[in-house]
Amino acid sequence: MAIYEIGTDVVQVSRVAAVMERTRGRFAEKVLGPDELRVYHARRARSEVRGLAFLATRFSAKEAFSKAIGLGMRWPMTWCALQTLNEPSGKPVIAASGELAEWLAQRRITAKVTVSDERDYAVSFVIAEVPDHA
Repeated sequence: MAIYEIGTDVVQVSRVAAVMERTRGRFAEKVLGPDELRVYHARRARSEVRGLAFLATRFSAKEAFSKAIGLGMRWPMTWCALQTLNEPSGKPVIAASGELAEWLAQRRITAKVTVSDERDYAVSFVIAEVPDHA
């Protein structure tokens, strides 16, 4: 595989919290895909802080991914078309759906993601790859 592009994003968790407060929680519904939303609600039910950290890392991953594929947040890259899920081992993985999945497949782009958070910040890093030309 060859690197197509990379993307990174850092988000201040307090800013995500402020948006959640201002939108009365609708921000999570707008940004998270269905599988992410289920995890978010489960984590938030156990701990408000962990729910917010999950939301911040997923928001950050979407921003980093949009940079790595060179589109920014414009069609076919939409908030809910990309989810960052976890394998049973805990490893984060990218899952695209709909027109974004088709767009990526046409270009043979795959991606790897990593996310991390601390009390004040969430960060993500995405490497978009394409097959080597032999």
